[in-house]
Amino acid sequence: MAEWFKKNKSLLSAIAVTALFLAANTILLSKDFYYLFLLPIAGLALLLFILRIETGLMVMALLTPFAVNYAFVPGMELSMPVEPMMILFTFIFLFRVLLQRSYDIKILHHPVTIAVIASLIWMLVTAFTSQIPWVSIKYFLSRLWFVIPFYFAAAQIFRRHENIRTFFWCYAVSLIVVILIATLKTVGNFSDLQTLHRVMRPFYNDHTAYGCVIALFLPAAFYFIFSRGSRGWAKILFLAMFALLVTGLLFSYSRAAWISVLAAVAVYFAVRIGMKVRWMILFFGLAVSAFFVYQSDVLYKLGKNKQDSSYDIAGQVKSISNISTDASNLERLNRWASAIRMFKEYPLLGCGPGTYQFLYASYQRSYQLSVISTNSGDRGNAHSEYIGPLTEQGVVGVTLVLCIFMITFATGVRVYRTAEDRVVANMALAFTLSLLTYYVHGIFNNFLDTDKLSVPFWGFTAVVVALDVYSSKKRSDKLQNDIILTETKKSVG
Repeated sequence: MAEWFKKNKSLLSAIAVTALFLAANTILLSKDFYYLFLLPIAGLALLLFILRIETGLMVMALLTPFAVNYAFVPGMELSMPVEPMMILFTFIFLFRVLLQRSYDIKILHHPVTIAVIASLIWMLVTAFTSQIPWVSIKYFLSRLWFVIPFYFAAAQIFRRHENIRTFFWCYAVSLIVVILIATLKTVGNFSDLQTLHRVMRPFYNDHTAYGCVIALFLPAAFYFIFSRGSRGWAKILFLAMFALLVTGLLFSYSRAAWISVLAAVAVYFAVRIGMKVRWMILFFGLAVSAFFVYQSDVLYKLGKNKQDSSYDIAGQVKSISNISTDASNLERLNRWASAIRMFKEYPLLGCGPGTYQFLYASYQRSYQLSVISTNSGDRGNAHSEYIGPLTEQGVVGVTLVLCIFMITFATGVRVYRTAEDRVVANMALAFTLSLLTYYVHGIFNNFLDTDKLSVPFWGFTAVVVALDVYSSKKRSDKLQNDIILTETKKSVG
């Protein structure tokens, strides 16, 4: 213990100074100077990121589920305290990389990284051609401080498997606390659906985002229950945490989250029986194509369903296909239709990243409006991780998004099938299935413009890439036979 204090004396000193400064502020300063409280915290974060960059990443993951939006100036909100920390982390990380030139070139050459960089470059291009440039530039910058810490920095940090486990549980433990709070609020309010949709506030602004992040964590949490490091009390603890995640998912009343988990289960069995990735993608593409080819018949049958959203879980399941009276479904279709009209006007470059919610009002049609429709743009965006980029960044933008998703999925399945170490293989599959829940959920909603989903999404993507780059692969049968043949010839010779 004495050695630990000696090793971390600089960090402990900074914490002590921060505590004294906060105490002095509390006693001496008026409430008009509340922003001075941020100075020692910023100093502590700066010291942490310089001396312990890995710990800094874990601290941000730990704090993200508790972060709340705060508007420092009208029209500009930051998620406090994590977004300022991400901005600071991004500057420090880039400075260190440029100064030391120590970034692993293998990560930069990875196909997922190439797709991510291409997507960022195109986003910047469309930001300059945007209908509202200042909104798009801000959107692009926020994407940078999500991607750089939790993909580019994390991919190197996850070279050590212990860091992957730590990152996962840092976010998961905080998420479970939020689930406990939300579940306690749920008790006694089962008959009020509007209240049930708000019990996760102020930590998650929407029950769909809350359900989405829980679904994202379920496959990986299930893996950790049965991983080699889970024994005795650890296994019991992981089982209890998994049960709480399932409870949170159930009471999130997010139909898209439920569908995404079922999709992950189906893909798990497809992977286990050896189905090729190309066939999985082909079947998905055929299903989407069939919907558009036969959309008139499909929409007619769906329109006969009159079951609205309900606090009763069975009723909520039935309402998934109700596009006749369910306000949530109707509004989603309204947003999609508006987005397609906008895309037709700006097919190549789009209307600009982050601008949909400010522009879509004039593209709505009266016959498609729902009781929750609005012209103010204050109730979210295009409600799709695919239609949103199509509208805001054109055909190239959505193509690059699809490339990121498909390449990451293919990489995860390949690592599962080729890794020498079964721990690495199973971990890769678990995190790939976790990401798959978001790919499916992305059909109905998009949350990568928020810290709540961007932190785990880009972190899990970095996990898959790190496992691919830093893990040993099985040799193919042909390569093994060639090696054996060569060694035999040498011994005979």
